[in-house]
Amino acid sequence: MRRVGPNWDFGHGNLFLLGLSVLLCALPVLARPQQAAPVPGTETGVRDAPGTAGSAAEQQAGQRTIGNVTGTVVDQSGAVVAGARVTLATGDANLQMLSGDDGQFTFNDVAAGPFQITVTLAGFAPQKYSGTLMTGDFFFVPSIALTVATEETEVRVGLPPTELAEAQIKEQEKQRVFGVIPNFYVTYIPNAAPLAPRQKFELAWKTLGDPVTFVIVGATAGLEQAQNQFKGYGQGAQGYGKRYAANYADSVTSTLLGGAVFPSLFKQDPRYFYKGTGSTRSRILYALANSVICKGDNGRWQFNYSALLGGLMSGAISNAYYPPDARGAGLLFEGEGIGIGTSAASNLVQEFLIPKLTPNLPHRQASQP
Repeated sequence: MRRVGPNWDFGHGNLFLLGLSVLLCALPVLARPQQAAPVPGTETGVRDAPGTAGSAAEQQAGQRTIGNVTGTVVDQSGAVVAGARVTLATGDANLQMLSGDDGQFTFNDVAAGPFQITVTLAGFAPQKYSGTLMTGDFFFVPSIALTVATEETEVRVGLPPTELAEAQIKEQEKQRVFGVIPNFYVTYIPNAAPLAPRQKFELAWKTLGDPVTFVIVGATAGLEQAQNQFKGYGQGAQGYGKRYAANYADSVTSTLLGGAVFPSLFKQDPRYFYKGTGSTRSRILYALANSVICKGDNGRWQFNYSALLGGLMSGAISNAYYPPDARGAGLLFEGEGIGIGTSAASNLVQEFLIPKLTPNLPHRQASQP
């Protein structure tokens, strides 16, 4: 074949080649599969199928983006703790629940990703745990052990004043000199919550009903009998019984009147507020002054009407059961003066000696600056 201008010069051999070339070009077209024509009425089903498959895939994907978190709350001994508040915080939600009777908690349908668990319970320090929940996972949190709170502020933040005072009284009732003698009318918390009237009476009855109180009254009665004080009572078992009854009656009237009745009426606090800081001189003056002043329920210092009237009223009532030679207005006021002096001496002992003799003193450091 030779080129002649812009046209081709074909011979018989060239016709054969031309036919072969056309056949080779047509083969791919002939080999391509033909799409069958749609059957009338089936077009809708064909188009809906991909959409249905996509919806199922989306549901599976949604199910894989959440999971569950479960765990157990225990105490330091390993015993399960029921009723603890468990808070699960994620990026966009906070979930809360209480641990069950078996100490367990379970959060369902939690969004996958980082989370933090906080466990709180009154009287225990808050505990936290952080983790990451994988998609579709069932996350088991290691046992969360609660420890007893070491600071008062950990368990009392936000408590109403009455509840705060109740908790502080429970600690005061643990204060015993040498671990035996009750010392309930002293607080080592400088800003202790004021007592409600009901709590003032409860503290008085707690003191009067303590077994050690009966022992001290008995010892005092025995000493008076040995020295033959109040001769009108006589000697022997009958004399001892009268002295014992008189001493306990004095304790009841002075404690109730000076520690509950008048403090409730005048809204005064019957407790001694331990100072524990400053120079020795300032602490001595503070202890002496507290024999005639006290802190009011409003937190301000004021004259101690409660103790003064409580002592006078208690002495007046004692005239009904003491022998005639121990009665009279002169003896009454003399006894009140002795009572003030005794209170001053007692405060000095409280300020400088008693804390050293009281084991496991609750919140002794709370009074430090």
